[in-house]
Amino acid sequence: MADTKTRTRRPPKRKLVEEHARSYFEALAGRNPDAMAGHWSSDGVADIVPLAVLRGPDEIKAFFRDLFAAFPALETTVTRVVADDKHATVEWRMVGTFSGAPFQEIEPTGRRVDLRGLDLLEIREQVILSNTAYYDGAEFARQVGLLPPRESGADRAIRNAFNAVTKVRRAVSERTGS
Repeated sequence: MADTKTRTRRPPKRKLVEEHARSYFEALAGRNPDAMAGHWSSDGVADIVPLAVLRGPDEIKAFFRDLFAAFPALETTVTRVVADDKHATVEWRMVGTFSGAPFQEIEPTGRRVDLRGLDLLEIREQVILSNTAYYDGAEFARQVGLLPPRESGADRAIRNAFNAVTKVRRAVSERTGS
């Protein structure tokens, strides 16, 4: 005879992982570094590929406090989440103006930034163990004004100068055999 008692079903791990990733990004979208840090393991590691490796919730919290101070009205939107029982991949978009505090030792330029990126989170027991975040660091630098706009005269001049130096180094290396 079948058990007639009501059973509480636990959601599959995949669903729990996805919910935790979404909750973390809701805290990010809400510009709440304390809530973000609460999603992390005490020894969690965030590798923000173009910028830094952050160790533990305190470093992660400090990084996002600096980001939010530099981009006072930063908006983060999740465009897609794909999860399994241990990982979540989150595709996102951030839009804001670099009009607040300095960021990564760069003075604010008042320029608008519109970036897309992807985070690969490892989540176990409802905590984030690691995150590798990818976005185009050169495009970020272009948008804040640290690099010239793509295909501008300054961009072509930098590329031409780089190529000229590379050719000279190659010629010297070929002559000296080093």
